[in-house]
Amino acid sequence: MDEAQSDPEAVRTYLLDLQDRILVAARDLDPVAEVRKDEWERSEGGGGRTLSLSKGKIFEKGGINFSDVSGKNLPPSATANRPELVGASFRAMGVSIVLHPENPFAPTSHANVRFFRAIPKNGDPAVWWFGGGFDLTPYYGFEEDAISWHKAARDSCKNFGENLYPRLKKWCDEYFYLKHRNEPRGIGGIFFDDFSEGGFDRAFAFLKSVGDSYPTAYLPIVENRANHPFEERHKEFQRYRRGRYVEFNLVYDRGTLFGLQSGGRVESILMSLPPEVIWKYEWHPEIGTEEARLYEKFLKPRDWAGES
Repeated sequence: MDEAQSDPEAVRTYLLDLQDRILVAARDLDPVAEVRKDEWERSEGGGGRTLSLSKGKIFEKGGINFSDVSGKNLPPSATANRPELVGASFRAMGVSIVLHPENPFAPTSHANVRFFRAIPKNGDPAVWWFGGGFDLTPYYGFEEDAISWHKAARDSCKNFGENLYPRLKKWCDEYFYLKHRNEPRGIGGIFFDDFSEGGFDRAFAFLKSVGDSYPTAYLPIVENRANHPFEERHKEFQRYRRGRYVEFNLVYDRGTLFGLQSGGRVESILMSLPPEVIWKYEWHPEIGTEEARLYEKFLKPRDWAGES
Protein backbone atom coordinates (compact mmCIF):
# COMPACT_ATOMS: atom_id res chain seq x y z
CA MET A 1 0.00 0.00 0.00
CA ASP A 2 2.79 2.47 -0.73
CA GLU A 3 1.84 5.98 -1.80
CA ALA A 4 2.87 5.43 -5.43
CA GLN A 5 -0.13 3.17 -5.82
CA SER A 6 -2.66 5.77 -4.67
CA ASP A 7 -4.04 8.92 -6.30
CA PRO A 8 -5.37 11.33 -3.65
CA GLU A 9 -6.19 14.02 -6.20
CA ALA A 10 -8.49 11.67 -8.11
CA VAL A 11 -10.28 10.93 -4.84
CA ARG A 12 -10.59 14.63 -4.05
CA THR A 13 -12.10 15.33 -7.48
CA TYR A 14 -14.64 12.55 -7.04
CA LEU A 15 -15.61 13.65 -3.53
CA LEU A 16 -16.21 17.26 -4.53
CA ASP A 17 -18.35 16.10 -7.45
CA LEU A 18 -20.30 13.75 -5.17
CA GLN A 19 -20.99 16.60 -2.75
CA ASP A 20 -22.32 18.74 -5.59
CA ARG A 21 -24.50 15.95 -6.99
CA ILE A 22 -26.08 15.13 -3.64
CA LEU A 23 -26.88 18.78 -3.00
CA VAL A 24 -28.54 19.06 -6.41
CA ALA A 25 -30.57 15.91 -5.77
CA ALA A 26 -31.66 17.11 -2.32
CA ARG A 27 -32.61 20.55 -3.68
CA ASP A 28 -34.57 18.98 -6.52
CA LEU A 29 -36.61 17.18 -3.88
CA ASP A 30 -36.88 20.16 -1.54
CA PRO A 31 -36.39 23.40 -3.49
CA VAL A 32 -37.55 25.64 -0.63
CA ALA A 33 -34.83 24.45 1.76
CA GLU A 34 -32.35 27.16 2.67
CA VAL A 35 -28.78 26.37 1.64
CA ARG A 36 -25.67 27.91 3.13
CA LYS A 37 -22.24 27.27 1.64
CA ASP A 38 -19.10 27.88 3.70
CA GLU A 39 -15.52 27.45 2.52
CA TRP A 40 -13.11 27.09 5.41
CA GLU A 41 -9.41 26.58 6.07
CA ARG A 42 -7.64 24.77 8.86
CA SER A 43 -4.53 26.31 10.40
CA GLU A 44 -2.69 22.98 10.61
CA GLY A 45 -3.35 22.20 6.97
CA GLY A 46 -6.20 21.79 4.53
CA GLY A 47 -9.80 22.85 4.77
CA GLY A 48 -13.20 22.07 3.36
CA ARG A 49 -16.59 23.10 2.08
CA THR A 50 -19.70 22.88 4.24
CA LEU A 51 -23.15 22.81 2.65
CA SER A 52 -26.00 23.14 5.15
CA LEU A 53 -29.73 22.76 4.55
CA SER A 54 -32.43 24.07 6.86
CA LYS A 55 -36.09 25.06 7.09
CA GLY A 56 -37.17 22.98 4.13
CA LYS A 57 -40.56 21.51 3.44
CA ILE A 58 -38.97 18.04 3.48
CA PHE A 59 -35.60 18.47 5.21
CA GLU A 60 -35.73 20.12 8.61
CA LYS A 61 -31.93 20.13 8.75
CA GLY A 62 -29.09 18.60 6.81
CA GLY A 63 -25.42 18.76 6.07
CA ILE A 64 -23.36 17.70 3.06
CA ASN A 65 -19.76 18.30 4.06
CA PHE A 66 -16.44 17.94 2.26
CA SER A 67 -13.10 18.14 4.06
CA ASP A 68 -9.49 17.60 3.06
CA VAL A 69 -7.21 18.07 6.05
CA SER A 70 -3.63 17.20 6.90
CA GLY A 71 -1.54 17.16 10.03
CA LYS A 72 1.65 16.00 11.69
CA ASN A 73 0.05 13.43 14.02
CA LEU A 74 -2.91 11.13 13.45
CA PRO A 75 -5.37 11.53 16.34
CA PRO A 76 -6.14 8.58 18.65
CA SER A 77 -9.45 7.79 16.94
CA ALA A 78 -7.58 7.00 13.71
CA THR A 79 -4.87 4.87 15.31
CA ALA A 80 -7.00 2.85 17.72
CA ASN A 81 -6.96 -0.10 15.32
CA ARG A 82 -3.56 0.77 13.77
CA PRO A 83 -1.11 1.34 16.62
CA GLU A 84 1.81 1.20 14.19
CA LEU A 85 0.67 4.60 12.87
CA VAL A 86 0.82 6.46 16.17
CA GLY A 87 2.63 9.71 15.46
CA ALA A 88 2.28 9.43 11.69
CA SER A 89 1.60 12.48 9.58
CA PHE A 90 -1.60 12.27 7.57
CA ARG A 91 -3.95 13.54 4.92
CA ALA A 92 -7.64 12.73 5.35
CA MET A 93 -10.47 13.65 3.02
CA GLY A 94 -14.10 12.72 2.79
CA VAL A 95 -17.71 13.63 2.24
CA SER A 96 -20.16 13.20 5.12
CA ILE A 97 -23.92 13.54 4.76
CA VAL A 98 -26.68 13.63 7.36
CA LEU A 99 -30.27 14.52 6.45
CA HIS A 100 -33.00 14.97 9.06
CA PRO A 101 -36.48 15.09 7.49
CA GLU A 102 -39.31 17.16 8.95
CA ASN A 103 -41.86 14.35 8.77
CA PRO A 104 -41.35 11.79 11.59
CA PHE A 105 -42.43 9.00 9.23
CA ALA A 106 -39.44 9.75 7.00
CA PRO A 107 -36.14 8.32 8.29
CA THR A 108 -32.92 10.14 9.00
CA SER A 109 -29.98 8.96 6.94
CA HIS A 110 -26.22 9.17 7.20
CA ALA A 111 -23.52 8.47 4.64
CA ASN A 112 -19.79 8.91 4.62
CA VAL A 113 -17.00 8.11 2.16
CA ARG A 114 -13.42 8.93 3.09
CA PHE A 115 -9.76 8.38 2.19
CA PHE A 116 -6.73 8.38 4.48
CA ARG A 117 -3.04 8.55 3.67
CA ALA A 118 -0.50 8.27 6.47
CA ILE A 119 3.29 8.47 6.58
CA PRO A 120 4.76 6.56 9.54
CA LYS A 121 7.35 8.42 11.59
CA ASN A 122 9.76 5.45 11.44
CA GLY A 123 10.43 5.98 7.75
CA ASP A 124 8.25 3.15 6.47
CA PRO A 125 6.39 3.78 3.18
CA ALA A 126 3.15 5.74 3.23
CA VAL A 127 -0.04 3.71 3.64
CA TRP A 128 -3.57 4.46 2.48
CA TRP A 129 -7.06 3.16 3.05
CA PHE A 130 -10.71 3.95 2.40
CA GLY A 131 -13.70 3.96 4.74
CA GLY A 132 -17.36 4.82 4.79
CA GLY A 133 -20.84 3.42 4.31
CA PHE A 134 -24.43 4.48 4.85
CA ASP A 135 -27.09 3.72 7.45
CA LEU A 136 -30.77 4.48 8.02
CA THR A 137 -32.49 5.65 11.22
CA PRO A 138 -36.28 5.36 11.04
CA TYR A 139 -38.60 6.65 13.75
CA TYR A 140 -41.59 4.73 12.43
CA GLY A 141 -40.76 1.55 10.58
CA PHE A 142 -41.83 0.45 7.12
CA GLU A 143 -40.63 -2.95 6.02
CA GLU A 144 -40.61 -2.01 2.33
CA ASP A 145 -38.26 0.90 3.07
CA ALA A 146 -35.89 -1.30 5.06
CA ILE A 147 -35.86 -3.90 2.28
CA SER A 148 -35.20 -1.40 -0.52
CA TRP A 149 -32.49 0.31 1.54
CA HIS A 150 -30.60 -2.90 2.20
CA LYS A 151 -31.03 -4.14 -1.36
CA ALA A 152 -29.37 -0.92 -2.51
CA ALA A 153 -26.58 -1.52 -0.02
CA ARG A 154 -26.19 -5.07 -1.28
CA ASP A 155 -26.15 -3.90 -4.90
CA SER A 156 -23.38 -1.40 -4.15
CA CYS A 157 -21.23 -4.34 -3.07
CA LYS A 158 -22.20 -6.93 -5.68
CA ASN A 159 -19.31 -6.33 -8.10
CA PHE A 160 -16.72 -6.62 -5.35
CA GLY A 161 -17.26 -10.09 -3.95
CA GLU A 162 -20.31 -12.09 -2.89
CA ASN A 163 -19.27 -12.07 0.76
CA LEU A 164 -18.68 -8.32 0.96
CA TYR A 165 -22.24 -7.18 1.70
CA PRO A 166 -22.90 -9.67 4.54
CA ARG A 167 -19.57 -8.73 6.12
CA LEU A 168 -20.13 -4.98 5.86
CA LYS A 169 -23.76 -5.26 6.98
CA LYS A 170 -22.65 -7.10 10.11
CA TRP A 171 -19.94 -4.49 10.67
CA CYS A 172 -22.57 -1.74 10.37
CA ASP A 173 -24.94 -3.48 12.80
CA GLU A 174 -22.13 -3.77 15.33
CA TYR A 175 -20.73 -0.28 14.80
CA PHE A 176 -23.97 1.75 15.04
CA TYR A 177 -24.86 0.20 18.38
CA LEU A 178 -25.35 2.13 21.60
CA LYS A 179 -23.78 -0.14 24.20
CA HIS A 180 -25.09 1.91 27.10
CA ARG A 181 -28.65 1.58 25.76
CA ASN A 182 -28.24 -1.99 24.55
CA GLU A 183 -29.89 -1.09 21.25
CA PRO A 184 -28.94 -0.17 17.68
CA ARG A 185 -29.26 3.38 16.40
CA GLY A 186 -31.37 2.31 13.45
CA ILE A 187 -31.65 -0.45 10.87
CA GLY A 188 -28.07 -0.20 9.62
CA GLY A 189 -26.78 -0.56 6.11
CA ILE A 190 -23.07 -1.06 5.40
CA PHE A 191 -19.93 0.16 7.12
CA PHE A 192 -16.25 -0.33 6.33
CA ASP A 193 -12.90 1.06 7.38
CA ASP A 194 -9.21 0.34 6.74
CA PHE A 195 -10.28 -0.85 3.29
CA SER A 196 -7.64 -1.45 0.61
CA GLU A 197 -8.75 -4.79 -0.82
CA GLY A 198 -7.69 -5.44 -4.41
CA GLY A 199 -5.39 -2.42 -4.63
CA PHE A 200 -6.13 1.25 -5.08
CA ASP A 201 -8.14 1.18 -8.30
CA ARG A 202 -10.49 -1.54 -7.10
CA ALA A 203 -10.87 -0.11 -3.61
CA PHE A 204 -11.54 3.35 -5.07
CA ALA A 205 -14.13 1.87 -7.43
CA PHE A 206 -15.90 0.36 -4.43
CA LEU A 207 -15.88 3.70 -2.62
CA LYS A 208 -17.48 5.31 -5.68
CA SER A 209 -20.09 2.57 -5.84
CA VAL A 210 -21.07 3.26 -2.23
CA GLY A 211 -21.12 7.03 -2.66
CA ASP A 212 -23.14 6.89 -5.87
CA SER A 213 -25.64 4.43 -4.38
CA TYR A 214 -26.56 6.55 -1.37
CA PRO A 215 -28.84 9.20 -2.97
CA THR A 216 -30.66 6.68 -5.16
CA ALA A 217 -31.23 4.50 -2.09
CA TYR A 218 -32.40 7.24 0.26
CA LEU A 219 -34.17 10.04 -1.57
CA PRO A 220 -37.02 7.92 -2.98
CA ILE A 221 -37.81 6.72 0.56
CA VAL A 222 -38.00 10.30 1.83
CA GLU A 223 -40.08 11.42 -1.13
CA ASN A 224 -42.53 8.60 -0.50
CA ARG A 225 -42.93 9.43 3.21
CA ALA A 226 -42.68 13.22 3.11
CA ASN A 227 -46.45 13.79 2.98
CA HIS A 228 -47.45 11.08 5.46
CA PRO A 229 -49.97 12.60 7.92
CA PHE A 230 -48.63 13.06 11.45
CA GLU A 231 -49.58 14.59 14.78
CA GLU A 232 -47.61 16.29 17.52
CA ARG A 233 -47.19 12.97 19.38
CA HIS A 234 -45.32 11.63 16.35
CA LYS A 235 -42.99 14.64 16.38
CA GLU A 236 -42.41 14.14 20.09
CA PHE A 237 -41.35 10.54 19.52
CA GLN A 238 -39.10 11.66 16.67
CA ARG A 239 -37.41 14.14 19.02
CA TYR A 240 -37.02 11.45 21.65
CA ARG A 241 -35.41 8.98 19.22
CA ARG A 242 -33.19 11.73 17.87
CA GLY A 243 -31.65 11.76 21.32
CA ARG A 244 -30.17 8.36 20.53
CA TYR A 245 -28.62 9.88 17.42
CA VAL A 246 -26.96 12.56 19.53
CA GLU A 247 -25.72 10.04 22.08
CA PHE A 248 -24.09 7.87 19.43
CA ASN A 249 -22.42 10.75 17.61
CA LEU A 250 -20.95 12.29 20.74
CA VAL A 251 -19.92 9.08 22.48
CA TYR A 252 -18.96 6.54 19.81
CA ASP A 253 -18.74 7.98 16.30
CA ARG A 254 -15.16 7.77 15.00
CA GLY A 255 -15.70 10.54 12.45
CA THR A 256 -16.89 12.98 15.11
CA LEU A 257 -14.03 12.01 17.42
CA PHE A 258 -11.47 12.31 14.61
CA GLY A 259 -12.75 15.76 13.69
CA LEU A 260 -12.67 17.05 17.25
CA GLN A 261 -9.33 15.43 18.09
CA SER A 262 -7.69 16.77 14.92
CA GLY A 263 -8.83 20.34 15.51
CA GLY A 264 -11.44 20.33 12.79
CA ARG A 265 -14.13 22.92 12.24
CA VAL A 266 -16.58 22.35 15.10
CA GLU A 267 -19.59 23.84 13.28
CA SER A 268 -19.13 21.36 10.43
CA ILE A 269 -18.45 18.39 12.72
CA LEU A 270 -21.53 18.94 14.87
CA MET A 271 -23.82 19.89 12.01
CA SER A 272 -24.89 16.23 11.90
CA LEU A 273 -26.84 16.72 15.12
CA PRO A 274 -30.63 17.11 14.81
CA PRO A 275 -32.26 20.51 15.36
CA GLU A 276 -34.62 19.50 18.18
CA VAL A 277 -34.16 16.69 20.71
CA ILE A 278 -35.80 15.65 23.97
CA TRP A 279 -34.87 13.17 26.66
CA LYS A 280 -37.38 11.51 28.97
CA TYR A 281 -36.70 9.77 32.25
CA GLU A 282 -37.57 6.04 32.27
CA TRP A 283 -39.83 6.29 29.25
CA HIS A 284 -40.97 3.19 27.39
CA PRO A 285 -43.51 2.87 24.56
CA GLU A 286 -46.87 1.35 25.30
CA ILE A 287 -47.34 -2.22 24.12
CA GLY A 288 -49.11 -2.46 20.79
CA THR A 289 -48.32 1.07 19.62
CA GLU A 290 -46.50 2.19 16.47
CA GLU A 291 -43.65 3.33 18.68
CA ALA A 292 -43.32 -0.10 20.31
CA ARG A 293 -43.27 -1.71 16.87
CA LEU A 294 -40.06 0.17 16.04
CA TYR A 295 -38.31 -1.56 18.93
CA GLU A 296 -39.89 -4.95 18.35
CA LYS A 297 -39.54 -5.25 14.57
CA PHE A 298 -36.86 -2.84 13.40
CA LEU A 299 -34.26 -2.22 16.09
CA LYS A 300 -33.00 -5.76 15.71
CA PRO A 301 -30.58 -7.07 13.07
CA ARG A 302 -32.46 -8.71 10.17
CA ASP A 303 -31.58 -9.96 6.74
CA TRP A 304 -33.59 -7.20 5.10
CA ALA A 305 -32.08 -7.69 1.66
CA GLY A 306 -33.16 -11.33 1.72
CA GLU A 307 -36.81 -10.47 2.43
CA SER A 308 -39.50 -9.53 -0.05
